[in-house]
Amino acid sequence: MRMILAVAAVLYSASAFAQADKPPMVGDKPLVQVKPKATKAGTKEAAAKPAAAPKGKPQSIAARLQACLDLDDGTKDRLNCYDAVIPPAPKPKPAKAKGYADCRFFKEEDERLACFNGFAESIPKLPKS
Repeated sequence: MRMILAVAAVLYSASAFAQADKPPMVGDKPLVQVKPKATKAGTKEAAAKPAAAPKGKPQSIAARLQACLDLDDGTKDRLNCYDAVIPPAPKPKPAKAKGYADCRFFKEEDERLACFNGFAESIPKLPKS
């Protein structure tokens, strides 16, 4: 019984000493800390900006559509990402899509998502440069 109490006392004191007021430092810079996911409104804002392009070098539409493939398939977030790249312009009776730009004419969200997915997955992977 004494041994269990001794081990518990050592463990609790070690955890108390491990807590610090300042974040851990690497050299003179603070260690990078992961932030929790944002609320629903935050994910919509994040989905609207699929991938931040380096300043001075805009990304092509194909690269931005492929960045949307990183989001979960079949979700509203992925559709919002596609809609941020190519805004929807629904038509009552759209023709069959011949390219990814024609996907914006579909009124139903599921049809539009399936259309974008088909074209985005068929685009050849661009080199990371």
